[in-house]
Amino acid sequence: MNIYVCIKQVPDTETKIKLKPDFTWIDTSGIKWVMSPFDEYAVEEALRVKEKNAGSTVIVVSAGPTRVIECIRTALAMGADSGIHIEIPETADNNMTAKALANAMAKKETASVDLVFTGKEAIDDGSAQVSQLLAGFLGLPYVSVVLNVEYGAQSVKCKREIEGGAYEIVETALPAIIATQKGINEPRYATLPNIMKAKKKEIKTYKTSDLGISEGDQKIKFKNFELPPPKQAGKKVSGDPAAQAKELARLLHEEAKVI
Repeated sequence: MNIYVCIKQVPDTETKIKLKPDFTWIDTSGIKWVMSPFDEYAVEEALRVKEKNAGSTVIVVSAGPTRVIECIRTALAMGADSGIHIEIPETADNNMTAKALANAMAKKETASVDLVFTGKEAIDDGSAQVSQLLAGFLGLPYVSVVLNVEYGAQSVKCKREIEGGAYEIVETALPAIIATQKGINEPRYATLPNIMKAKKKEIKTYKTSDLGISEGDQKIKFKNFELPPPKQAGKKVSGDPAAQAKELARLLHEEAKVI
């Protein structure tokens, strides 16, 4: 079984984001980059499937500038077998990214696509579009926000989260794309021996020209970024409980205008 995992490198959640002087993109200098947390669940799920199916291979795929190779190495240290890096612009949109991932898997790799894992979304833009577009480009069924999977020889049965605290059970034929949600598993830590082994594992690199990708595949371009306004200072209401409650009600009604 050839198992692919698509991952994205994102700024660490504790990183303070700054903008370029012309407001066209974020200032990437000084940012600590990590694997998107939902993608960690995808890598872990792929490794668990591999462990239950002898002879299986886990191939990690990531698109972006050269720095994403570090993210691929993280997945290799967790236990993945090899990696694919696709060089696309920092500002590539979801459509270009998904097409690059699809073309790398379907047109350049000799290994057939038997199962694909992704995270349900990346934590930087939260768009949750790449995996859906990827399914369209590859012509594969797709199940998102997956919390549990029962694997069969020719199909998978997925438990997925929907609104209102309810769940859906979706069964689909293989090959398929599964987008993982927090709770599906507990991602493993990379051991020191595996970190050392990861340095020797193969990572192929493809350019956009290798995959038939051009500027025309970018459907969205951003031109004016803005940071959210700073939070206003809070107010402290003094007095006895009755006076505090009265003053709080007044503030909510007259100043905040929420009641």
